[in-house]
Amino acid sequence: MSEVIQTLRWRENANGGQLEMIDQTRLPATFEYLSYDSAEGVAHGIRTMVVRGAPAIGVAAAYGVALEALRLCRNASDHFDQQLELGFTKLAESRPTAVNLFWALNRMRKCWQQHATQAKTQLASTLLNEAKFIHEEDIRINHAIGANGASLLPDGARVLTHCNAGALATAGHGTALGVIRSAVAAGKKINVIADETRPFLQGARLTAWEMVQEKIPVTLITDNMSGHLMASGEIDAVVVGTDRVAANGDVANKIGTYMVAVLAHRHGIPFYVACPLSTIDISVMSGEHIPIEERPAQEVTGYRDYQWAAEGVKVRNPSFDVTPAELVTALITEKKVIHAPNEKNIKELFSD
Repeated sequence: MSEVIQTLRWRENANGGQLEMIDQTRLPATFEYLSYDSAEGVAHGIRTMVVRGAPAIGVAAAYGVALEALRLCRNASDHFDQQLELGFTKLAESRPTAVNLFWALNRMRKCWQQHATQAKTQLASTLLNEAKFIHEEDIRINHAIGANGASLLPDGARVLTHCNAGALATAGHGTALGVIRSAVAAGKKINVIADETRPFLQGARLTAWEMVQEKIPVTLITDNMSGHLMASGEIDAVVVGTDRVAANGDVANKIGTYMVAVLAHRHGIPFYVACPLSTIDISVMSGEHIPIEERPAQEVTGYRDYQWAAEGVKVRNPSFDVTPAELVTALITEKKVIHAPNEKNIKELFSD
């Protein structure tokens, strides 16, 4: 399936292949791919946010396992199983909140267990094929999410989105931006309002860039402007992605999402969350049990070599917050749209 933006891509080479990922820390000033050939390298790419967004992190982790198996075969390791297990550990420790990371690692581990009797070179090939399938599957799922969500947006809708849940956050098409892309493809005129999404500026740097690439009308605002626009009647809907949904429908997403959801509720604006089933973690009963990553202070105090905050100031930098289920109008999944998500209808989503 051809995609305009290929966040991740596999390239064959003499060593069996390498994973290439767009360096999202450099966008939009510089567009470049970085190459990876080991689990440790991919884990570093995830940790430093070269790749980010729950589905994209999951796909990257799957390739990380395959790369590690290929590397161990290439180096004729005498401790293949132990070293591959270490690769799983390094990937699992890269970021704590995005559940797709652990979903993908569990899927790769199951594949390993099912084919453990294969010769190591064949096992590495099997793991690579599974990673490729996860990659292709994510794109198909995102298109299904987009199709299911497009009908929720009226023609002419002005849609606010927070952070980046587009092609750059997935293997392609996107979740929240996938809904917008699908609505546009269906002939609807959609105007996107992207907030900056401090402190890492995923909205300003990534969402705005994606929309400009595809000539979808987009307006950039700062994070503290959304309430004013809602009160002025300039926003018709909010669509965001998520890194983990609890069994009761609570949603963990980029820090600031809760604030947007509260404002949307206050102004009677629908608040939609687009996500694959793999992002719903039914083992976590509510949002209070979702681990929240705390990122480096430097992301808040300045950018690269420029510092705008006072030297020595204390900093908090939680990367995610939790939006209670009662503020979520609907979850948009590849299977169907779940209105007013709760423990009962989420459980039914997996039992249908």
